[in-house]
Amino acid sequence: MKKGLLILIVVFLFVGCKKEIISLETTTPTLNANSVPEDQDIIDAYTYLYGRYLVIQQENHDINVEKVGYNKIKYNPLGSAQFVNPNLDVAYLEAWIAVDAAHAVILNVPKIEGRYYTAQLLDGWGEVIVNINERNFPKTPYGKFALVLKGTNPTIPADAVKIELPAEKAKILARVELKGTPAVAKKLQEQFTLNVPEGIKIAPPVIIPDFTPKAPIAGEIFDKVEEVLNSYPDPMPKAKEYQAKAIEVGKYAKTNDKAKSHIDEVVKTKAIPAFLAGAKGFGTQKGGWSVSYVAGKFGDDIMARDIINYGGLWANVIQEAIYFIGLTDSNKVPLSGDKVYEIKFPKDQLPDLAVNAFWSVTLYSVPDYRVVDNKLKRYNLNNISNLKKNPDGSLSIWLVSSLPKDVPQSNWLPTPAGKGFSLNLRMYVSKKEVLDGTWFPAPIEQKNN
Repeated sequence: MKKGLLILIVVFLFVGCKKEIISLETTTPTLNANSVPEDQDIIDAYTYLYGRYLVIQQENHDINVEKVGYNKIKYNPLGSAQFVNPNLDVAYLEAWIAVDAAHAVILNVPKIEGRYYTAQLLDGWGEVIVNINERNFPKTPYGKFALVLKGTNPTIPADAVKIELPAEKAKILARVELKGTPAVAKKLQEQFTLNVPEGIKIAPPVIIPDFTPKAPIAGEIFDKVEEVLNSYPDPMPKAKEYQAKAIEVGKYAKTNDKAKSHIDEVVKTKAIPAFLAGAKGFGTQKGGWSVSYVAGKFGDDIMARDIINYGGLWANVIQEAIYFIGLTDSNKVPLSGDKVYEIKFPKDQLPDLAVNAFWSVTLYSVPDYRVVDNKLKRYNLNNISNLKKNPDGSLSIWLVSSLPKDVPQSNWLPTPAGKGFSLNLRMYVSKKEVLDGTWFPAPIEQKNN
């Protein structure tokens, strides 16, 4: 799983069997020693590249630090709260897939009925390639799926569904809903398997400088522009336009030390602050909640891709899962464990009515985004939590460190006394009114203590 921090939560595209090489002659503007890129071009180029660097960083961590390897499934422990921003409603598994022109990898998906599941494939920019489930493959929702490099025809089983990957690598992240029966979910989780032939040629991750969420990569992001861009083609419609800017800046950086210093200054004083400011005010905001409607398929929104990769790498498309993040109350005051909050859903706006699968709300501490320890060992509430409705049919969720009088314990999410916290309301297979913004969570209202 991603090792970085959550901010607002929150394969590889080669055509045919050869990597698409970016042509400097056709995509790069003419540059001479006296040509200095505009500051805005440097900012745009940095913002564009940063999203890719976050994925490269994760690949390096998984492969070179955790040593998970390629084409090996990691079955994450059920209900584990030991990592950042855990989702306690599903059984997770993940893997880096690697294929080549002569070899396919077979993904075996078990038959799953009566509970949510998906096997999500993503590319090297954090964009979703496809979700394997009964919604997208109604005739073959389970069985063998041959993951094949686009434009190639390796030998695959006759009964396998062929899925073309746009490049030699992909990330897979599969989820199986626990639904109150974790033992069944665990058994299903372990039935996702891979058949991997011998002889696949796998390129190592691109080596990049170390950086952290608190200290993002600076001007050195332009040191390997061509290698980074050639490592993974981009589906973004305006990719070539942004790549041309990035190549221009990279060429300028190599002209002399003064040029390199100028770029580093622009990145540190303008590009990075613009990104961090964008992350704080990201998405649609109302009633203390923030949400992005472009996760997984970003169009030309380079800032959205950066923010989501930064805060919640491997986000799915909203048709599968949409995430409402709560960091403040309805008056835009940061949430605090010293206060009492109520989220009161009207009877005709209950979250149960807004999804076709399930929903849950999880409470995290900040700034580390871990679950908050409490006597009940309760970290989230969801559609199977046996919540009690109010006499008028509405539903209240209470957020407070100690249970107030007249509040049913079933509807209580304990908060950390004296500390800040955040919320993540996950909605799986949401109905149209959620996707188009007509439905929005009830506001996070501060009540009198």
